[in-house]
Amino acid sequence: MRIGVVGSGYVGLVSAACLAEIGHEVISVDTDVEKIAALQRGEVPIHERLLPQLLERNRGQRLTFSSSVSAAVAESEAVFITVGTPQGESGEPDLSYVESVASEIAAAISGPRLIVEKSTVPVCTCESIRKVLQLHGAEPGHFSVASNPEFLREGTAVTDFLYPDRIVLGVDDDFSAAMLYSIYRPLTEGTYCRQEGAIPGPDPQPKTAQVIVTNAKSAELIKHASNAFLAMKISYINMVANIAETVGADIDQVCAGIGADPRIGPQFLKAGIGYGGSCFPKDVSAFHSVALQCGIDFSLLSEVTRINTEQRRNFVKKVRTVLWTLRGKRIGVLGLAFKGGTDDIRESPAVAIIQELLKEGAAVCAYDPAAMLKTQEVLAGTIEYAESEYQAASRRDALLVLTDWERFANLDLQKLRAVMKLPIVIDGRNLFNPSQMAAAGFLYYSVGRALQITETMPNLWHGIHFGSQAVTMLPSGWPDHLRQLRSELVST
Repeated sequence: MRIGVVGSGYVGLVSAACLAEIGHEVISVDTDVEKIAALQRGEVPIHERLLPQLLERNRGQRLTFSSSVSAAVAESEAVFITVGTPQGESGEPDLSYVESVASEIAAAISGPRLIVEKSTVPVCTCESIRKVLQLHGAEPGHFSVASNPEFLREGTAVTDFLYPDRIVLGVDDDFSAAMLYSIYRPLTEGTYCRQEGAIPGPDPQPKTAQVIVTNAKSAELIKHASNAFLAMKISYINMVANIAETVGADIDQVCAGIGADPRIGPQFLKAGIGYGGSCFPKDVSAFHSVALQCGIDFSLLSEVTRINTEQRRNFVKKVRTVLWTLRGKRIGVLGLAFKGGTDDIRESPAVAIIQELLKEGAAVCAYDPAAMLKTQEVLAGTIEYAESEYQAASRRDALLVLTDWERFANLDLQKLRAVMKLPIVIDGRNLFNPSQMAAAGFLYYSVGRALQITETMPNLWHGIHFGSQAVTMLPSGWPDHLRQLRSELVST
């Protein structure tokens, strides 16, 4: 089928590349002429696993790029809208880009077209798109509008598209249903995964994609409700982690017990410094706005957002407690992206925490495998950037782990200990085993887990100072077991 995809951000570019990969002729459209030129040259504007491979394989053949919406509509049977829906000042999503694209599509429709809303939008958006199309001259019998929400995770977006756990088709007429079934047939019938050279799927992988057919309004509601629920699970387990840390329980053990219940499941029960990115913060706020417009006070969503923000403050407080004062401290940071596997720093907890450290006078040196270039645009000239994890930690008073890159969890601990000034690691992602960190000579702080002290640990404290104060001047916020350690050191 001939398909136009308007918008070449994360969702649009991945969708265009994957639709071409499963056999369609796709035109990827963006009004950013420079971005289109870069894509035509083979440059990849985002860090996404397997995406460069798909673009190289299909570019210039089944996948082409254009800056003309009207040209793409004229040549396509179906047009996907994947433009941004940024959060407005009041929390509601800004749908002006969707409206603008719809008006351009209307002017170019000359025959039957399926218009597919794939951006994350509030319920009733498809209804509004129909009105815009008609107001700008599209004949009612020449188009249908459907909702086809995406469930792509940054870092695994390609395999999420090609091997989806479900495909939601929000359709209000038979034409839309037939067209979307045809578009996704290689995935629903399993023909793509069996073809030679197919991108390998997750293990274990479903043989065929589950199709859920709803009306358009239900499909729009599914997307917002899904993201808000996942964000709620993250905020919930972070609150449980705070309790666990206070009473001396282990949040990993707690999560194992909770997640074993099939009604709950283990996914998104991972304590840390909270969620970020382009979806969860915006979608929780947007869903809350939708509820208010419906006369429903969905206050649970406000609490989810509050907890997420507070979790970042709690982490900064923990850093301050461990180091006593932050002014003049040299702090290494591992991770800038909002999660591992991406260069996306939108609403990144890591960036927010670094900004708070800078306000209190700390000097920060950070390393991220993919997100340093984008971070330089936001934190211009305020922090140092390292060329490796070990350089970020070199001669630092403490090392903070703020993004869950897999490579961080596989660091050489002895090498890491050797380059650091003080053996203090404060992990906001719980990447390391506390016992192993203690055995390697670190004072290791994480989220929802107790600090472990080995028999040889007191030897680590000789010569350690906090600013101008010696270890005998530990602050009042330190735990009792560290106070006991202080007493032993003083008596020695």
